[in-house]
Amino acid sequence: MSDDAPPKRERVHKVMAAAGVASRRVCEDMIFDGRVEVNGERCEIGAKVDPLGDIITVDGVVVGIDPTRETWLLNKPVGVISSAADTHDREVVTDLIDSTARLFPVGRLDADSEGLLLLTNDGGLAHRLMHPSHGVEKEYLVSVEGAPSRRALRTLREGVELDDGITAPAKVSTPADGMLRIVLHEGRNRQIRRMCDAVGHPVLRLVRMRIGPLVDSTLAPGASRQLSSAEIRSLEEAAVRSTTTER
Repeated sequence: MSDDAPPKRERVHKVMAAAGVASRRVCEDMIFDGRVEVNGERCEIGAKVDPLGDIITVDGVVVGIDPTRETWLLNKPVGVISSAADTHDREVVTDLIDSTARLFPVGRLDADSEGLLLLTNDGGLAHRLMHPSHGVEKEYLVSVEGAPSRRALRTLREGVELDDGITAPAKVSTPADGMLRIVLHEGRNRQIRRMCDAVGHPVLRLVRMRIGPLVDSTLAPGASRQLSSAEIRSLEEAAVRSTTTER
């Protein structure tokens, strides 16, 4: 077939169903209800799209239909660098992913930290997850020196004055002595370590347990898996909800 041949076009409800949104009938209902847009315009029943070129959204959430896009969940071990390459020839997170795609990490976990990290070649998804206006929650289990006082906990919750400004309010609880559960929607460099240092309780161990709706307690350190279409949609929905809440 010629490189100049027009793209194959398919009915929107079929493309949505193939992407795992819902059954064809339910997808048609979504279109009828005005919940579906193609390239920013409201879609009509029977409309056709280019599955690889057009952008379909349902309630503002992008439908992942491009088969060349991959998003992986990795349980990053301590000592591995959150980068696609390293000038000092250290092990990087992409070394742990069994994929030929050119993936890059979504955000960072410093070398001394561990836990869940996303890698993708979907720039749009990465932008939505990392942009401050979306504020997708990330949950951490943190072992610290000493036992934080009520005053220290209140400071962590209400905002800590750092050299790059005061932190946004955080959810902080104490599941055990010397242990903090911290939920943030910011992503500053080494933020939790700096917050805990500022209140006098340096971090001993830091593990990211959740990214938005994503958790996976079965994923061993160093192991990874590709996300399903449903999981990617849940991340997109979390970004949309976060933006709506901020407004």
